[in-house]
Amino acid sequence: MTLPPFRSTVRILALASSVFFLGSCGESGSDSGAKPRFAFITNGVAEFWTIAEAGAKKAAEDLDVEVSVLMPGSLTDQKQMMEDAVTRGYAGVAVSPIDPANQTEMINGVAAATKVVTHDSDAPDSNRLAYIGMDNYMAGRLCGQLVKEALPEGGEVMILIGRMEQDNSRKRRQGVIDELLGRTEDSNRYDPPGEVIEGNGFKILGTLTDGFDLAKAKANAEDTLSRYPGIHAMIGLFAYNPPAILQALEQAGKLGTVKVIGFDEDAQTLAGIQSGKVHGTVVQNPYEYGYQSVKVLHALAAGDSSVVPANQFINIDGRQIRKDNVDAFWADLKAKTGK
Repeated sequence: MTLPPFRSTVRILALASSVFFLGSCGESGSDSGAKPRFAFITNGVAEFWTIAEAGAKKAAEDLDVEVSVLMPGSLTDQKQMMEDAVTRGYAGVAVSPIDPANQTEMINGVAAATKVVTHDSDAPDSNRLAYIGMDNYMAGRLCGQLVKEALPEGGEVMILIGRMEQDNSRKRRQGVIDELLGRTEDSNRYDPPGEVIEGNGFKILGTLTDGFDLAKAKANAEDTLSRYPGIHAMIGLFAYNPPAILQALEQAGKLGTVKVIGFDEDAQTLAGIQSGKVHGTVVQNPYEYGYQSVKVLHALAAGDSSVVPANQFINIDGRQIRKDNVDAFWADLKAKTGK
């Protein structure tokens, strides 16, 4: 197969990495059999993606197809994985873009050779066929509602997040801010992360990013406690942020003093809700991200485009988890993932 024109760096590195990335996931290359093959590519390594992997593998079992679940450690890794999927003749690729604004060319190149959908985080300017996920701006507002429950009189808060480049990150963060400040809905609004933002009784001290580095995530939480000893709440918007916040609070002896509001369904976050150390979290449905991505790609590869709505958005609603519903939610999650 003639490859589409990707960026030169990716073109050089991709072939060298194909055996490592796809071979390590149990693929046997182009001679692995007649079953359609699909790649489900995440934007990092986290428990969130382990849940999505379970969904993708269940879909593969139900549909009798092969799926490689690939978890990159960097943007370069993700680019290599995408081109490898084309090189190996995969029937489709589902990807959560790390930096969609700068990956449009890459995604379009892959889309010229095979079926492409995005999940969790979108690349709306690319030629992907569908986005499978939730409205991250509205999910951010759900998170902001939890913050207002935890701090009915308002207070000082800090936002901690992995990256700002991702489409889901930007919208999720903005949704939190707009909800706290009592603004009207506008998913295109953008407050620069370095600014202190005040209104409606809240003072948003800033937004700290960690680049998907777990040690940096904890250090950001520790630095926040050191710089703002009177802080009222910390908001962790990536799955690993709430556990990192809890570790920092425990070491500082401030568990229960500083409110914690999270995102996603990390086991430590759910346990924190049960114990009262975390007020609540907004959960996505990574299991369905995995399952639906494979299901949609399988249909598209078979020529069935009816699975994609006119707006190219396959919505999987987020929901708020508090102490009153965490047990039922976690039991269902364990049943789906076998954990």
